[in-house]
Amino acid sequence: MTEKSKLNQDLQDERQRIPFNVEAFTNWYYGGEANVKDKRYLEKLIINDPELKLDIDMSYMSHKEKYEEAVRRATIALKLFKKLQQDGFGGADFVGKILLPFSSILKQGSPISLQFSMFLPALIKLGTPEQQAKWVPKAMNLSIIGTYAQTEMGHGTFIRGLETISTYDPQTKEFVIHSPTITAYKWWPGGLGHTVNYAIVFAQLYSLGKHHGLHPFIVQLREDETHKPKRGITIGEIGNKVGFNTVNNGFLGFDNVRIPLDQMLMKNAKILENGEFVKNQSSVLNYGTMTHVRVGIVRDMGTLLSKAVTIAMRYSIVRRQSPIDPKLPEPKIIDHVTQQMKILPAIAKVFAIKFAAENLMRMYLTVTSDIERGDLERLPELHALSCCLKAVSSTEAVHAVEVCRLACGGHGFLTSAGFHDIYTNCTAAQTYEGENTVMLLQTARYLIKAWSQALSGKTLPPTVKYLQNYKPSSGRSAWDSSVRGILIALQSTTAGKIALAHKHIEARKKTYSPEEAANQTGVELLRVAELHCQSFLLQSTIEMVEKSNVPPQIAEVLRDILELYAVDLAIRFLGDLLQFVNITSTDVEQLQQRMETALKTVRKSALGIVDGFDIPDFVLSSTLGAYDGNVYEGLLEAAKKSPLNQEDVNQSFDLYLKPFIKSNL
Repeated sequence: MTEKSKLNQDLQDERQRIPFNVEAFTNWYYGGEANVKDKRYLEKLIINDPELKLDIDMSYMSHKEKYEEAVRRATIALKLFKKLQQDGFGGADFVGKILLPFSSILKQGSPISLQFSMFLPALIKLGTPEQQAKWVPKAMNLSIIGTYAQTEMGHGTFIRGLETISTYDPQTKEFVIHSPTITAYKWWPGGLGHTVNYAIVFAQLYSLGKHHGLHPFIVQLREDETHKPKRGITIGEIGNKVGFNTVNNGFLGFDNVRIPLDQMLMKNAKILENGEFVKNQSSVLNYGTMTHVRVGIVRDMGTLLSKAVTIAMRYSIVRRQSPIDPKLPEPKIIDHVTQQMKILPAIAKVFAIKFAAENLMRMYLTVTSDIERGDLERLPELHALSCCLKAVSSTEAVHAVEVCRLACGGHGFLTSAGFHDIYTNCTAAQTYEGENTVMLLQTARYLIKAWSQALSGKTLPPTVKYLQNYKPSSGRSAWDSSVRGILIALQSTTAGKIALAHKHIEARKKTYSPEEAANQTGVELLRVAELHCQSFLLQSTIEMVEKSNVPPQIAEVLRDILELYAVDLAIRFLGDLLQFVNITSTDVEQLQQRMETALKTVRKSALGIVDGFDIPDFVLSSTLGAYDGNVYEGLLEAAKKSPLNQEDVNQSFDLYLKPFIKSNL
């Protein structure tokens, strides 16, 4: 994993004490030895490609230079991956296998990534078979490069409020796409600024004087040969951001742009030549791409967090500071229990998010298959779960990454430490593809409906089935301190809070409209959705740990992780649990003691776990978290590469400082 022969002695000593086979752990973590082999093969190709090596870190480049370098690197990588596809690498899951290595080439994102994550999936999910036959091959071989233009300057998560208009003209058999206001400009789509030449554009459909809601259209934005914007198109990049500065997010305005009839994606609804509107299925299916993307976001949060904990854990073994006993040498900072409390629960969260993402993906595939057969029954459940998991996983990741950065002290503040890009990528996910507060409120709306169904005796879908067991009149539930007992306590608490929120909404309806009653209860509803999601995260972890077919030593590690995760969750949400579960002061004291024991246990395995994540140095891109542990050498080497250090005396001395000093101010 490192080209350097010298390894930090403290890391070496720790690795010799890892109580399980790290390679076996890696094979389990990535779903089998074959997947690990493919992963490493791709990583090796990227590492050894001379055109992908940089002499200077991109953080020192200008905004324009970063974009141009991002396009250069993306095209090189895509040529590499295309050759692999032609050779049969990856099979049917080729796109899935290249996404992670592709994203690692650019720490702040790629201007072509939406081609695979949204543009292509949308063509497949929203296009008719004829449209797929026309457009999907072009997108697959990158003869067209596209993005997904839904969000506007004035509206994002509230998609019904989007203002872009598409009016059908039966005389010419064309749609006229128009931005009636400045707030109707599409705003944020990745790659839109200067990279893509096509977009799937969502617009309010009008035909024969009637409004038919929001629908997707495929629109060419730039000329094939010159790449200049087509007539009626106003397009550009939205400027520098906190992060993701190589994604080339853009703006897009339409001035009565005409497109052919067959460029409305018509799998779920269509316009006939005479202008008649025909609705095939539920209009919510047009937003299936968003659900698919949210599934990916949850997975990505686990991946990003695994990088942060790897950096923090390795650094905490190399760094020695602050004697615990003044008579003894400075210990590794990981030996401070307070340091363990920062890092080890974050490691446990990686597993919880990973398991929940896998659970969500299985549910997504099941529900998608049901939809293909015309069964939409579980679609609301999937939507609600994907919303809250997207919100909670991104929030948890942001907090945990920041804690890991703080755990590395002042060195963690350096860009070369690697936390900057991890953090900005996580925090961006709190707002893109659905702002987190709105996402949680959508989940809460579903939970309130589910509670109403439970009250009327209806059978509930699997993820909310626990509501059927809750009886508001039965008082506080008994406390069971086992891991499953903690899950039951969280579910009882969630059900209790849902029941209270439902009661308060009903009471407020006597004074307010139903919508305003829900608004007045918004704070309660947010907590309800968060607790529901936290329960699902714990349930997913329990299920996956119990059924994992792994060697005994790894099974023991997973049980230790589960114990730490469950106890940490119970302590974090103790205030909520106390309202609905009969927990005593002694129970709380015992939880704290279990936490301390769990930290001590996971501490023994933690380095093996982060090594088992198998993140190469070029992907981790951290002076503090390199596999060899040569932190101080890495810090100095990175510092020397600063453009300011390429000359002994900067010109500012002669221009400004020297005259100032000589002026005898």
